[in-house]
Amino acid sequence: MKVVHRRRPELPRALAVVAALLPAAGSFFGGVALVPAAAAARELWADGERSASLVTSLKGSALVTRAPDDPLLFPAPVSAETLWQLRLDLDARPTEAVQVGVAWQTGLRAASAGSGLAAASGILPGDALVAYRIRPLSWPIAVAPPGLSWRQELDRAFVALQLGGARLTAGRQAVGWGRGVLFGAVDIFAPFPALQADREWRAGVDAVRVDLRLAPRSSVDAVAAFGPSLDASAFGARFRGYVGQVDGEVVLGWRARDPFAGLTASAAIGEVEVHGEAALFRTPEPWPGGWGGDGRLVPMAVAGVSWRIPAGKGIYALAELYHSGFGAAHAGEVLASLLDPQVRGRLVRGDSQTLGRDTAAISLSYEASEEVTASLALFESLQDGSGIVAPGVALRLGNRVTVSASVYPSWGRRPSAGALGSFWGTTPISAYLQVAVYD
Repeated sequence: MKVVHRRRPELPRALAVVAALLPAAGSFFGGVALVPAAAAARELWADGERSASLVTSLKGSALVTRAPDDPLLFPAPVSAETLWQLRLDLDARPTEAVQVGVAWQTGLRAASAGSGLAAASGILPGDALVAYRIRPLSWPIAVAPPGLSWRQELDRAFVALQLGGARLTAGRQAVGWGRGVLFGAVDIFAPFPALQADREWRAGVDAVRVDLRLAPRSSVDAVAAFGPSLDASAFGARFRGYVGQVDGEVVLGWRARDPFAGLTASAAIGEVEVHGEAALFRTPEPWPGGWGGDGRLVPMAVAGVSWRIPAGKGIYALAELYHSGFGAAHAGEVLASLLDPQVRGRLVRGDSQTLGRDTAAISLSYEASEEVTASLALFESLQDGSGIVAPGVALRLGNRVTVSASVYPSWGRRPSAGALGSFWGTTPISAYLQVAVYD
């Protein structure tokens, strides 16, 4: 990838992006296959069609890692990080046609001294600014270097109007597109980091959204998400329709200087569901994974299948293949490429969910009882054979408390002298535990 030398960022900033992407989808199953128990909202007021409710969430998460033997990437072989999060979600319905949503959250984070990149692996959500926000509306309450920080932010603030067959939503809101489960090609607004363990709350973006029903089997969904400038904004529209057990979308848009077009589809074939999505982005600069004479057409694609294996209560199985032209061709290229602000910015924004270009994933999830769910995930790079396996379990203690735990052993060539040996072999062996309480 092209390296820009106008202003050379410090190497640790580039390495932090590596640490934020290496465990990738393995940690996904710490929070997706192990879904928290549904929390009933506390009713504050109700009068016919008018109402107001509040959900209070308190989460305590802990992450312990054992890093590969490479002091340049991981100064401390063993590290720990904890995160306490308090969130208030208010949902108000002043009339049948109007909805108001507001969510405020605060987080207290503590990382062990000298933990370096291992403690910032990204399995826990980070403090990086969210893309497509005119103003962050995120403030530090207290910061005590090197490892203690306390922050708060406004994550939702929107008004939605239902006008016949049209729904208009304006303000800070969550937007998710695409058919992919583990990966996405057209989810352009605020995709989850591939490694994030807890995916209950998608980051809100400052947007205006119109969802219009055109006919009984077709609709259009248009979103304008704004950043501090036009070049930091995203606009998109998807045209949806379905026939029988088959549905599809045509997606067109502009993502922070990248015009793009995409297709998505899913269908039920007996007991099996198949899905896929593909998108082509035109970048302002040539890209190593790009197509065309100038290398500016960058593809992304997801193909997947899911089914329920008839064993016990049924094992949910899912497999996906993922390709990203924004990924690197070889693991040894990653650190040098991340010195380019364009490359680093794209990875932080979520333009690619892995460091590499081609990944295969399989997941299994089994609900042993109403209280216990077990899962197992396996991700492997199709470029160098490295990968990660992620077993996990979740315990639901009534409707208010969930305990989730997972571990992330990996395989592949380990790093040496600060250089990546493989896409997944640098992943620290990690153990994750979360206790969530709802009211």
